[in-house]
Amino acid sequence: MNILIVDDNPTNVIIIREILKKENYRYINSASSAKGMFEVLGIEGSTDEPKTGRKVDVDLILLDMMMPEMDGIEACRLIQPYEHLKDIPIIMVTAVGDSKKLAEALDAGAVDYVTKPINKVELMARIRLALRLKRVNDWHKERDQRIQDELKLAALVQNAVLSPPIEDSTFEVHAIYQPSAELAGDLYAWYPLGGGRYGVILLDMMGHGISSSLFTMFIASVLKDTVTTYIEPEKVIQELNRRFNQLHIENQLVQYYFTAIYLVVDTVVKRIDYVNAGHPPALFFQNDGEVIMLDTVCCPVGLFDNMDIEPQTLHYEDEGHIALYTDGLLEIVRGEHEEQVEYLISRLKHSHRWDEAQLFRDFFEDRAAQEREDDKCLVWISLK
Repeated sequence: MNILIVDDNPTNVIIIREILKKENYRYINSASSAKGMFEVLGIEGSTDEPKTGRKVDVDLILLDMMMPEMDGIEACRLIQPYEHLKDIPIIMVTAVGDSKKLAEALDAGAVDYVTKPINKVELMARIRLALRLKRVNDWHKERDQRIQDELKLAALVQNAVLSPPIEDSTFEVHAIYQPSAELAGDLYAWYPLGGGRYGVILLDMMGHGISSSLFTMFIASVLKDTVTTYIEPEKVIQELNRRFNQLHIENQLVQYYFTAIYLVVDTVVKRIDYVNAGHPPALFFQNDGEVIMLDTVCCPVGLFDNMDIEPQTLHYEDEGHIALYTDGLLEIVRGEHEEQVEYLISRLKHSHRWDEAQLFRDFFEDRAAQEREDDKCLVWISLK
């Protein structure tokens, strides 16, 4: 363990150093002022300095409260904004018995204090306690970092299962996806079904985080087989419902489910068959300017053992486009649901052509750096 003693009185430094040596603490450094401490820690100690820096080899600081130029309380306060230093335990060493001053030192970031003249037994007990708490805190930080690294890897795997764009002569499909965190509950996929037909699905799992993402990945694992085997919208949704309900989890406190919209687009006969399982209505922009909402819905997937589904059919003649989206895209607009949908229509109606840059600016760019409560996904189908 590396201990840093900060005191302007050389005698105090000698006394504390000898006590520590007799207790087999060999790695001891010292500084005679707050400025000297900042030099050891590799910082300037100014309020406008960037609060980042290299990791330092200091496990505990014994800091004198009363020093010239800058006292220990202010020095302690200036250390706290530094992410790599704020977890170093600081024990104040003071001759002041003023309870207000001691409370101020603890509020500034100190974890404990000892009074002068130094009592060896008391000093060592407080040092051992501070170091024990630091070991526990370090263990938690290392574990949390491992978890974050694993979550990032899981997010890469999750992103890898998303379908790449399709650009055929009569059909195109693209997507923009912005998860609220590393792991998300939205999933989109599409598959050529042969004979000029394509199956497209967008789903939104209830909740966020690890549990929702695991359910989403389960659906992703069975999706291709389900779509290519059953093809028809009502059969695909019923099979996903059956598969999802096979996940019997004992003592499950939350009823998980997902909304979904699944379309089969037949570019030969120019027909769209779809099922909307509790999902926000898709928007079908026709060439004559009319907008059809795919809003005939059944219940979400996973709530019941059996689903009563009535598939819907639309026909088209000329070119057009269909926009599928999840709730997160609506939430960028304040107001009632109708107002949110009207905003989407106003931004999506101008062209049948996929314009990723413009769509990103309209729905994703200004909010990319903000904390988001929900995943955002937009799927765009061009009928040519």
